[in-house]
Amino acid sequence: MEVFEATGRRKESVARVRLIPGSGQRLINGRALGEYFPRKTLVEMVEAPFGIVSDAQKLDLMANVGGGGLTGQAGAVRLGIARALAKSDESLRTPLKKAGFLRRDPRMKERKKYGLAGARKRFQFSKR
Repeated sequence: MEVFEATGRRKESVARVRLIPGSGQRLINGRALGEYFPRKTLVEMVEAPFGIVSDAQKLDLMANVGGGGLTGQAGAVRLGIARALAKSDESLRTPLKKAGFLRRDPRMKERKKYGLAGARKRFQFSKR
Protein backbone atom coordinates (compact mmCIF):
# COMPACT_ATOMS: atom_id res chain seq x y z
CA MET A 1 0.00 0.00 0.00
CA GLU A 2 1.62 3.19 -1.19
CA VAL A 3 0.82 6.53 0.47
CA PHE A 4 1.32 9.82 -1.41
CA GLU A 5 1.85 12.90 0.73
CA ALA A 6 2.05 16.56 -0.30
CA THR A 7 1.71 20.04 1.14
CA GLY A 8 -0.52 22.78 -0.21
CA ARG A 9 -0.64 26.45 0.75
CA ARG A 10 -2.89 29.41 0.01
CA LYS A 11 -3.11 32.76 1.80
CA GLU A 12 -2.41 31.89 5.46
CA SER A 13 -3.60 28.27 5.17
CA VAL A 14 -1.40 25.17 5.09
CA ALA A 15 -2.70 21.69 4.23
CA ARG A 16 -0.92 18.37 4.67
CA VAL A 17 -2.57 15.92 2.28
CA ARG A 18 -2.37 12.12 2.10
CA LEU A 19 -3.75 10.00 -0.73
CA ILE A 20 -4.15 6.33 0.12
CA PRO A 21 -5.57 3.58 -2.11
CA GLY A 22 -8.99 2.74 -0.68
CA SER A 23 -12.73 3.26 -1.06
CA GLY A 24 -12.91 6.97 -1.95
CA GLN A 25 -13.35 8.35 1.56
CA ARG A 26 -12.67 12.11 1.93
CA LEU A 27 -11.64 13.34 5.40
CA ILE A 28 -10.53 16.86 6.30
CA ASN A 29 -9.34 17.27 9.91
CA GLY A 30 -11.14 14.01 10.77
CA ARG A 31 -14.49 15.22 9.38
CA ALA A 32 -16.26 14.43 6.10
CA LEU A 33 -15.52 16.80 3.20
CA GLY A 34 -19.10 18.13 2.94
CA GLU A 35 -19.28 18.57 6.69
CA TYR A 36 -16.00 20.52 6.95
CA PHE A 37 -16.67 22.75 3.93
CA PRO A 38 -20.37 23.72 4.13
CA ARG A 39 -20.44 25.59 0.80
CA LYS A 40 -20.90 23.53 -2.36
CA THR A 41 -18.40 25.71 -4.27
CA LEU A 42 -15.64 24.85 -1.79
CA VAL A 43 -16.37 21.11 -2.06
CA GLU A 44 -16.22 21.41 -5.86
CA MET A 45 -12.92 23.31 -5.58
CA VAL A 46 -11.39 20.53 -3.47
CA GLU A 47 -12.75 17.75 -5.73
CA ALA A 48 -11.59 19.44 -8.98
CA PRO A 49 -8.17 17.70 -9.28
CA PHE A 50 -9.88 14.30 -8.95
CA GLY A 51 -11.87 15.08 -12.13
CA ILE A 52 -8.68 14.59 -14.16
CA VAL A 53 -7.99 11.15 -12.65
CA SER A 54 -10.03 8.23 -13.99
CA ASP A 55 -9.87 6.05 -10.86
CA ALA A 56 -10.33 8.83 -8.27
CA GLN A 57 -12.97 6.80 -6.39
CA LYS A 58 -10.25 4.30 -5.44
CA LEU A 59 -8.27 6.94 -3.51
CA ASP A 60 -8.91 7.97 0.10
CA LEU A 61 -8.15 11.58 0.99
CA MET A 62 -6.93 12.45 4.47
CA ALA A 63 -5.96 16.09 5.01
CA ASN A 64 -4.95 18.18 7.99
CA VAL A 65 -5.47 21.86 7.33
CA GLY A 66 -5.05 24.92 9.50
CA GLY A 67 -4.76 28.69 9.38
CA GLY A 68 -6.75 31.24 7.42
CA GLY A 69 -10.40 30.92 6.45
CA LEU A 70 -12.42 28.30 4.63
CA THR A 71 -11.67 29.56 1.10
CA GLY A 72 -7.91 29.62 1.74
CA GLN A 73 -8.08 26.18 3.31
CA ALA A 74 -9.99 24.76 0.34
CA GLY A 75 -7.38 26.21 -2.03
CA ALA A 76 -4.57 24.75 0.07
CA VAL A 77 -6.18 21.29 0.08
CA ARG A 78 -6.69 21.48 -3.70
CA LEU A 79 -3.00 22.26 -4.29
CA GLY A 80 -1.98 19.45 -1.92
CA ILE A 81 -4.22 16.96 -3.73
CA ALA A 82 -2.85 18.01 -7.14
CA ARG A 83 0.75 17.64 -5.93
CA ALA A 84 0.04 14.22 -4.39
CA LEU A 85 -1.66 13.04 -7.61
CA ALA A 86 1.36 14.22 -9.64
CA LYS A 87 3.59 12.18 -7.31
CA SER A 88 1.38 9.11 -7.65
CA ASP A 89 1.45 9.12 -11.45
CA GLU A 90 3.89 11.24 -13.46
CA SER A 91 1.62 11.13 -16.54
CA LEU A 92 -0.99 13.19 -14.64
CA ARG A 93 1.42 16.09 -14.23
CA THR A 94 0.74 17.61 -17.67
CA PRO A 95 -3.09 17.69 -17.45
CA LEU A 96 -2.95 18.94 -13.84
CA LYS A 97 -0.54 21.70 -14.86
CA LYS A 98 -2.67 22.63 -17.87
CA ALA A 99 -5.73 22.94 -15.61
CA GLY A 100 -3.73 25.23 -13.29
CA PHE A 101 -3.93 22.98 -10.23
CA LEU A 102 -0.17 22.79 -9.66
CA ARG A 103 0.27 26.56 -9.37
CA ARG A 104 0.31 28.08 -5.90
CA ASP A 105 -1.97 31.12 -5.78
CA PRO A 106 0.46 33.95 -4.85
CA ARG A 107 -2.22 36.46 -3.80
CA MET A 108 -1.84 37.52 -0.18
CA LYS A 109 -3.46 40.11 2.03
CA GLU A 110 -1.84 43.51 1.58
CA ARG A 111 -0.27 44.91 4.72
CA LYS A 112 -1.62 47.95 6.53
CA LYS A 113 0.42 51.12 5.99
CA TYR A 114 1.13 53.75 8.64
CA GLY A 115 -0.97 56.90 8.37
CA LEU A 116 -3.81 54.98 6.70
CA ALA A 117 -6.92 53.25 8.03
CA GLY A 118 -6.07 50.00 6.22
CA ALA A 119 -3.93 48.84 3.34
CA ARG A 120 -5.27 51.57 1.04
CA LYS A 121 -8.22 53.24 2.79
CA ARG A 122 -7.46 56.68 4.14
CA PHE A 123 -8.91 58.46 7.13
CA GLN A 124 -11.70 60.93 6.35
CA PHE A 125 -10.41 64.26 5.06
CA SER A 126 -11.64 67.36 6.79
CA LYS A 127 -10.97 70.76 5.24
CA ARG A 128 -11.88 72.65 8.46
